[in-house]
Amino acid sequence: MAQSVRGVVSVKRGEPVEVRTIVIPDPGPGEAVVKVQACGVCHTDLHYKQGGINDEFPFLLGHEAAGVVESVGAGVTEVAPGDFVILNWRAVCGQCRACLRGRPWYCFATHNAEQKMTLEDGTELSPALGIGAFAEKTLVAAGQCTKVDTAVSPSVAGLLGCGVMAGIGAAINTGGVTRGDSVAVIGCGGVGAASIMGARLAGARKIIAVDIDQRKLDKAIELGATHAVNGKERDAVEAIRELTEGNGADVVIEAVGRPETYDQAFHARDLAGTVVLVGVPTPDMKLELPLLEVFGRGGSLKSSWYGDCLPSRDFPMLVDLHLQGRLPLDAFVSETISLEDIEAAFDRMHQGDVLRSVVIL
Repeated sequence: MAQSVRGVVSVKRGEPVEVRTIVIPDPGPGEAVVKVQACGVCHTDLHYKQGGINDEFPFLLGHEAAGVVESVGAGVTEVAPGDFVILNWRAVCGQCRACLRGRPWYCFATHNAEQKMTLEDGTELSPALGIGAFAEKTLVAAGQCTKVDTAVSPSVAGLLGCGVMAGIGAAINTGGVTRGDSVAVIGCGGVGAASIMGARLAGARKIIAVDIDQRKLDKAIELGATHAVNGKERDAVEAIRELTEGNGADVVIEAVGRPETYDQAFHARDLAGTVVLVGVPTPDMKLELPLLEVFGRGGSLKSSWYGDCLPSRDFPMLVDLHLQGRLPLDAFVSETISLEDIEAAFDRMHQGDVLRSVVIL
C-alpha cells in the first residue's frame, strides 16, 4: 500500500525548496523502499534547484544517504528488509559492454526505480540522481542499495554515497595515486578534501592543497595535506612546481570544474603525469589547450565519474577503514540539521561555511 511521507521538493527553478507530502508506492520488481536515516547536502542538489541539471521539475532533492531497507519488490536478492545500506546513484546493470568487459565501474546502463514517487495530487517527481533522499522514505532500484556494517553512523555512511566517494575515488581509482607520489588538489571543498584524504590513504609523500579560501586550506591540512597554497596570494602553478623540485606533481586533481583551474592542473603536472577532472563543469564551458603540449607532456588527462567506484566493492571497504580509525569521515560533518533547514544549508554551502550539512531523519 502506498505511503505518505515528508520530503523536500524543488518546485520551480531558483525558488526556495518546500517540505511537502510525497507518496511512495510499494516497491515493484527489482525495487526497494528505504527508510532514510541521514542525507548529506551536496552541491548537486543545489544545481538541481537552480535548473543546472535539467528542467524536469519538480525535483525530490537529496541523494547522499544511508538508511534501512523497509521492503523489497519481486526478484530482489541483493538486499532484504532490515539491511542497513548506503544509497548509490549508479546501479550496475551487469549486461552493457562495459560490464561484460569486466569494467562495471564504467557501467553505461545504470538504472533507477521504474515507478515514480509523486506529490499528493499525483504530480510525478524527478528524484535527484535517481534517489530523492531528502525524505523520510524513498523508492530506489534495489541495485542502488549497498549493504554495509551497521556499526557506522548513518550521518557518516551517507557521505560515501556521493561527494566523499567521488573525491577518494578520484585519487585512488582514477588517478592511481600510489606510494611516494606527489599530488596536488585544486579546489578543497567536499570533493577536493576527500581527494586529499584518498591521496593520504594511498601513501602519497606530498599532498598540495590549492584554494582561494583559507578556511578550506586549514581544513585540508587537518585532513592530510602536507602543503597549502592560497591562489589569491600566489600563482598556483608556480607554487606546485616549487614544492615538487621544479617538476610538477605526479597527479593533479581538479575539483572545481572550471576551464581556468583545469588549465592550471594541466600545467602543474610533471612530464607523464596525470590530470584528473572530478569537478563538474557547466554545459557552456569550453577549454583550449596547446595540442603540442598535450602531446609533448605525455601522461593522461582523465575524467572521474563518481570516483570510478564500484559501490559493492568500495563502500564496505571505506566503512571498514573508517571503523578502524584510518579514515576520519566524521571530519566532513560540519553540522546536523532537519528537513526544514535545507534552504539555509544551501546558503552556508554556497558561502563555503561548511564541508557538509547532514540532514538527520
